[in-house]
Amino acid sequence: MSMEMTAWQQLYSMNNNQRERRRLSKQTLRRIAGFAAPHRGKIAMFLVLSVVGAGLAVLSPVLAGQVVDAIVKGQPFGTVVGLAVLIAVIAVAEAGFGLVERWLSSGLGEGLILDLRTAVFNHVQRMPVAFFTRTRTGALVSRLNNDVIGAQRAFTDTLSSVVGNLVTLVLTLIVMIGISWQITLLALVLLPVFVLPARRMGQRFADLRREAADHNSAMSTQMTERFSAPGATLVKLFGRPGHESSEFATRATRVRDIGVRIAMTQHVFVTALTLVSALALALVYGLGGFYALNGALDPGSVVALALLLTRLYAPLTALASARVDVMSALVSFDRVFEVLDLKPLITDKPDARAVPEGPVAVQFDDVRFSYPSADKVSLASLEEVAALDTRGGEEVLHGVSFTAHPGQTVALVGSSGAGKSTIAQLLPRLYDVDSGSVRLGGLDVRDLSGESIRRTLGMVTQDGHLFHDSIRANLLFARPEASEEEVWDALRRARLADLIESLPDRLDTVIGERGYRLSGGERQRLTIARLLLAQQRVVILDEATAALDSTNEAAVQAALAEALDGRTAVVIAHRLSTIRAADLILVVEGGEVIERGTHTELLAAGGRYEELYRTQFADPANSETAAV
Repeated sequence: MSMEMTAWQQLYSMNNNQRERRRLSKQTLRRIAGFAAPHRGKIAMFLVLSVVGAGLAVLSPVLAGQVVDAIVKGQPFGTVVGLAVLIAVIAVAEAGFGLVERWLSSGLGEGLILDLRTAVFNHVQRMPVAFFTRTRTGALVSRLNNDVIGAQRAFTDTLSSVVGNLVTLVLTLIVMIGISWQITLLALVLLPVFVLPARRMGQRFADLRREAADHNSAMSTQMTERFSAPGATLVKLFGRPGHESSEFATRATRVRDIGVRIAMTQHVFVTALTLVSALALALVYGLGGFYALNGALDPGSVVALALLLTRLYAPLTALASARVDVMSALVSFDRVFEVLDLKPLITDKPDARAVPEGPVAVQFDDVRFSYPSADKVSLASLEEVAALDTRGGEEVLHGVSFTAHPGQTVALVGSSGAGKSTIAQLLPRLYDVDSGSVRLGGLDVRDLSGESIRRTLGMVTQDGHLFHDSIRANLLFARPEASEEEVWDALRRARLADLIESLPDRLDTVIGERGYRLSGGERQRLTIARLLLAQQRVVILDEATAALDSTNEAAVQAALAEALDGRTAVVIAHRLSTIRAADLILVVEGGEVIERGTHTELLAAGGRYEELYRTQFADPANSETAAV
């Protein structure tokens, strides 16, 4: 390897290893060993090949020197040819070992990436909803990408580099000292001139890279926000195109300027180190030539020393930054383990049961609940803050109790922020209660398995989410085994079949991010169709018809009435017209149920429900409140 290549590798190391340096616990190392254990056979073979490859790399310069000596001394042609053939055989063997080593290296790296990514992905899926409401998605994705890849380098680049360079360094020093200890000593004197600039420039280069990353992040954030469907709509409605263009151009200019500075820093660094390498070679040739002319050294030995010099400086420089490389890889592991160590607040019990077969009742018994504080569900690094907000624990539900018997519909009404959606989120166990109990089929949801709850209970929210995928994929997400006929039946009951049949690709039509290629009413009806397809025994509708116009609302209400027949339902609605036929209506204010009864009973009582009803249905011409 040439000195110039060594310089570029040193720059690459600086570019990819600018993480926080800190001491890591033995526990982290033990956990790394645990992840490496399934690959120990490949790791052992990989290390052996690294050692063999290092030995072959040192052997070639020695043979090259012997070829020169054979030529100078006029030895038989067969000797020269034999040495040349041996060099060729070693080159072929070195290439072969390199290919196998690379195959093992890539297998180890990709295998480790697979293990870490699946472990983190599966763990994150078990986290409560509170975790996702606080965590920045980009920071979490970075753990699955950048940090996992950084950890993978510990078993590929860093491990092979340390072992291979250490073996190469030892063998090279032994051979060089055997040839001429004087020249070897003088060559080592120049080492600080080679290494120290690398260490000094490393900090400068790291600062530039960090500044470039900040500028790129700002530019990427602007693009991401403006290019999403909601962001683009907002810019069209309220934005100033000229200002947006100017702001983006300013950020892009900063990225350009820092790119020029980085390029010049790289060039100066590589040029300086290449110059040092040339001086070192000049020293070897000059001093070696002096010894050769005086008969103290063979000409071939001079050539061998010159070639070995590159085998000496390259591993010395790499090992000088090995600690940074190793710590960088280990810190990546530590950051991955940081996510894996965050315990989910909601887990299945070892003896978790299934919801009993048949019709299911829903019961809330003196339920009290407060949202968990950030330090219980999140990490400061994932929220990108210096310290987590420790506030929380303020009770938002105060002794809520009610029962929805099998096949009944219970409606929750009240002011915004009264706690209606919170009540709905406790039923599918998106959160756990602080005290009291929530029961499905007579069993506390904390005693049920998550899989059983999902099979039993379905939910449609006001902003029902849809994936950037086909209509078919979005529907089958709720029930993958559903037949084509069942899919179309759900679409017909949701009053969407005619629309889907009119599309060129029908069920295979891709609906875009969050379903933005559909209208608001169409998106909501598609989420209702997904619920109908799932055929769950308990249904939660959280403002499920809020995005529909009067015509579509009436059609979907008819479909829902058919779908909910014989099922237990909890319905949250601001439009009181949608819940007149509910078996039980609960008026929720301030986290408490203040009224309960049927539509007729509550109107007759003249309380909060009657006030809400009168506000919605009073004659706008005679009611200032209704107008407001």
